[in-house]
Amino acid sequence: MAELRPRRSNLAVPGSNPRFLEKAKGLPADQVFLDLEDACAPLAKPGARKNIVAALNEGGWGDKIRAVRVNDWTTEWTYRDVVEVVEGAGANLDAIMLPKVADAAQVRALDMLLTQIEKSNGLEVGRIGIEAQIETAQGLINVNDIAFASPRIETIIFGPADFMASINMKSLVVGALHPDYPGDPFHYILMQILMAARARGVQAIDGPFLQVRDVPAFEEVAKRAAVLGFDGKWVLHPGQIDAANAIFAPSQEEYDHAELILDAYEYATSEAGGKKGSAMLGDEMIDEASRKMALVMANKGRAAGLTRTSVFTPPDA
Repeated sequence: MAELRPRRSNLAVPGSNPRFLEKAKGLPADQVFLDLEDACAPLAKPGARKNIVAALNEGGWGDKIRAVRVNDWTTEWTYRDVVEVVEGAGANLDAIMLPKVADAAQVRALDMLLTQIEKSNGLEVGRIGIEAQIETAQGLINVNDIAFASPRIETIIFGPADFMASINMKSLVVGALHPDYPGDPFHYILMQILMAARARGVQAIDGPFLQVRDVPAFEEVAKRAAVLGFDGKWVLHPGQIDAANAIFAPSQEEYDHAELILDAYEYATSEAGGKKGSAMLGDEMIDEASRKMALVMANKGRAAGLTRTSVFTPPDA
């Protein structure tokens, strides 16, 4: 599988709205997913497929990851969603997002269908990724198997609204803390998804925050996911994009410090540095575990396009 690209901000775009599809091309989201599921009324889905194929083939998406969310396998629309979109614009599509994934078999079914379409249309087999959305209790129970169900898997995504309904959660506010609960009611769910994603080596994406005009509240919930280690979050409104891009990337100070740790450890373990297993960077002791943590932060900074503003100087130089 190719190296996974940044997905700090994942913009939902209704496939039934050509104006929104066109506007999304110029927005600074890392990924756009063109939606055939919840954002499209049943009668609008056939037309939305055509809109999406046209928008993908017209180009203008820049470096954005282009995904399409199809309907889930329990509906009558799924196979037509996949066939029409991939046959019509497979060369200009990066991933298919599958909602309400209940078990690994549903991922394997999508993988098989994609393979058949790719072979019959002369497309590179296996290039189109799969993003699996966990939105039910059953999906969470099976999330580890889901993560390993196909080499196409690129992300595991939390879908909070349907999940809240699935477990009968007493709330109508999607993605926020509840004043009657002394903690984060989503922490267990997020950690389960994160562990599955990390065990598989793919990205973990947090779901949407529906109060789209309350950017400070969006930032609060996004920071909780980012601290845990999530790679990005859905955005439903252009006003949320900059916040997501900033929150799911390190600050300049964090990035510089991570790069300094990597340089300092490389020097310390070298012949010139004395072949030491640990060293001091200022007042901080660093070792192999420090290197691994710093590499995570440095990779996030590099992916976000940050440039170093610090230079490592060996202590005896």
